[in-house]
Amino acid sequence: MSGNHPGVQAPRTVPRGSGTELVLDIERVLGVSARQTVRAEFRFDPGSPLLVHVELLVEGGPRVLWRIGRDLLRQGLYSVSGLGDVRIWPAPSAGEATTARLQLASGDMAALFELPVPPLAQWLEHTYGLVPAGQELSAIDWDRATADLLQDPMTQSD
Repeated sequence: MSGNHPGVQAPRTVPRGSGTELVLDIERVLGVSARQTVRAEFRFDPGSPLLVHVELLVEGGPRVLWRIGRDLLRQGLYSVSGLGDVRIWPAPSAGEATTARLQLASGDMAALFELPVPPLAQWLEHTYGLVPAGQELSAIDWDRATADLLQDPMTQSD
C-alpha cells in the first residue's frame, strides 16, 4: 500500500440496519508500482452471519458486490485462505502483517486488492462479538439466507 495508508484514513464502523458496516479506502494493484484507490464497504448482518458483503466502488465506475465467507476473510488476514473466485492472504512483510491481499476472480477476469489488516481485523472481531464463531447456524433464518444467496446482486437494495 502507499505510504499514506489510505485504509487507515477512512475506516469507520457505523450501524446500518441490523448489522454493521466498515468503510475503507483500499488499493487495487494494477502493476508493480501502479495502484488505484477503491472505496470498499464491508457489511455484516447478524441475520446472515456466515457472509460479509463487500461492495467495491471505483470513482466513475460501477458498484460491484461480492459475498465473502466471514471465516475465510478472517483467516486470510493471517494465512492463505480461499480457493477459486475468492482468495486472501497476508502480504509479505517483516514482522506482523499490516496488509493483506484479496484476489477476486470471475470468469477470465481477476482483480487484486491490498487491504489494511488492523481496521479490518478489529471490525471482524466486532462481528464475532455479535455472532460468536460456532453459533452462526443456531439462529439463522434459512429462508432469508437462501434468498440472499440466490438474489442477483445487481438488483439487491440494502
